[in-house]
Amino acid sequence: MTSWKLNFEETKKHYTDWWNNKGIVLSMWEHLRKEGAPYAPVAKPAPHKDMEQFWFDPEWRADYLHYTMSVNSYKADILPVANTQLGPGSLASLLGAELEGREDTIWIRDQEGFDGSIVFDENSRWWKLHKDLLRACVKRSQGHYLVGCPDLVEGLDVLASLKGPDNVMMDMILDPDGTHEQLRKVNETYFKVFDELYDIIQVEGEMAFCYFSLWAPGKVSKLQTDLSIMISEDDFRNFSIPYLKEQTEKIDYTLYHLDGVDAIRHLDALLELKELNAIQWTPGYGQPQGGDPRWYELYKRILAGGKSVMANWVTLDELEPLLDNVGNQGLHINVDFKNEADIDKAVSIIDRYR
Repeated sequence: MTSWKLNFEETKKHYTDWWNNKGIVLSMWEHLRKEGAPYAPVAKPAPHKDMEQFWFDPEWRADYLHYTMSVNSYKADILPVANTQLGPGSLASLLGAELEGREDTIWIRDQEGFDGSIVFDENSRWWKLHKDLLRACVKRSQGHYLVGCPDLVEGLDVLASLKGPDNVMMDMILDPDGTHEQLRKVNETYFKVFDELYDIIQVEGEMAFCYFSLWAPGKVSKLQTDLSIMISEDDFRNFSIPYLKEQTEKIDYTLYHLDGVDAIRHLDALLELKELNAIQWTPGYGQPQGGDPRWYELYKRILAGGKSVMANWVTLDELEPLLDNVGNQGLHINVDFKNEADIDKAVSIIDRYR
């Protein structure tokens, strides 16, 4: 079947170049509605009965995503990817945490009475949901779009979801050996889950990831340690870097989500990860977003370290100054588009820099 993204081959070339520190990707996070007729006459599903159905009913959600994919715009390098996320860090639900659907997202609740054991329950409701949702979405897609991998998350952030960040940090001090054992088991589960989900959603080896607009000609994932803003550089190197390193070595293409100005102190350690391909910058609450000039030097530092850059929530008026100051190689720019006219303007700008 034909993809609803007419310029997908061109976009794949842009992404492949970007993973190799070359060229520009012009996209956006999530989607906006296209102008004119949908790609196909897909019926809109009946309204969801409650948030439980909205998030956790695979058939209803697959129908809903199929409808939205039929009316989204895929201009520029915007990816045709159905967002199957089950909360930021759904791997924790496979280890005992609970998921709670809300209007805007899914909350992950600590495992009640967590005893320190990291056990993957392959018969859990949430593991069945992960697989059933992806299979239902793949069946609906019929090759018109890709189905993205949920935002599993890993490492210290998963432990924080299981027992709370305060307990994680206390255990790093009081029981470092036990913490490392837990982290090893988290990574072991991560790879088992990731590989099985990849087998469901991959198309001729290619794959998409829900968060931050990712596609690659192989396995691809977004990595993170949001807890890093609360720990020292030494602790980050001790408790995070070894497990991130394993992921970068086992997954073909990886992007690290650097979240918050207090996380910048860990950049040197991240740049030492030989197999890490790219770093995404999220300034954090109260900070100017990714196109602001104050981040130019950060982007140059990342590029000089041999990694590609992803800048988010860039505005149209920030696009040219960003390219003039940072360059035109190894940049993935997610623009805060409001309509397709904005996309066309951005494409005309980017074409001059390509």
